[in-house]
Amino acid sequence: MKIVVAVLLLSMFASCTSKKADEEGARQHETDTRVLEELQGVWLDDNTEAPLFKIEGDSIYYAGQNNVPQQFALFNDTLFIYGVQTVCYPVRRRTEHSIHFATPQGDLVSLHKSEVDSVYVDSQQEIHQPVQEVIQKDSVIEFKGERYRGYAYINPTGIKVIRPGISEEGLSVDNVFYDNVIHICVYQGTRRLYSKDIKRPMFAGLVPDDFLNNSILSDMNFIGVDADGYVFEATLCMPDGPTCYNIRLFVDLDGNLTFKLCQ
Repeated sequence: MKIVVAVLLLSMFASCTSKKADEEGARQHETDTRVLEELQGVWLDDNTEAPLFKIEGDSIYYAGQNNVPQQFALFNDTLFIYGVQTVCYPVRRRTEHSIHFATPQGDLVSLHKSEVDSVYVDSQQEIHQPVQEVIQKDSVIEFKGERYRGYAYINPTGIKVIRPGISEEGLSVDNVFYDNVIHICVYQGTRRLYSKDIKRPMFAGLVPDDFLNNSILSDMNFIGVDADGYVFEATLCMPDGPTCYNIRLFVDLDGNLTFKLCQ
């Protein structure tokens, strides 16, 4: 019996967790007006008294500073949270001032409503891009007695990449990261031979679309000169994980740029 129950729970979580594009039907769930009113406010962890999120309207605003608000619905004793992925949490018990629900990992989250509202979580606070400096990298490579200097300027941008993650409490959150634009150039002495801005969408078709859309252009190195031109190597990485792709950039003597995925 325990095995059957576990399988049913896993099946339910699997059916409730999917990408946003497939969730138009699930968004038809609506929270009862009275229940929605009771949920408004800041919710604290029963064990630590730490604020986890604030509910305002039909949105959840998390206490963290690097994630985005998500819409939700409480329907048929299930809490649906809509983000990059839709995740549902079976509600074990709920009163006007408390709620207990299970996470997909099997943990029980127990919360109670704070008597103080905006002191804990500011739903109007905007997500600000971390202050980052431009990173300059350069290398000198000799070819046939000539010295070539290649530069890469890694420029932070305001381009957001939103990635689903899991909080310490086991809640699904959408974390915000920021992409880069990298300027590359090659000099021979004081003579500039080539320069161009490299952006992540330029690598479409070389890596899977899902990876490209959720990654950041994180690094660039000048690695070679030959009779055909100049070679750089770019790195695309998931901002919250170890998975990366390395891509070679080939610039011929006429300034034409081509790409090749490193194996």
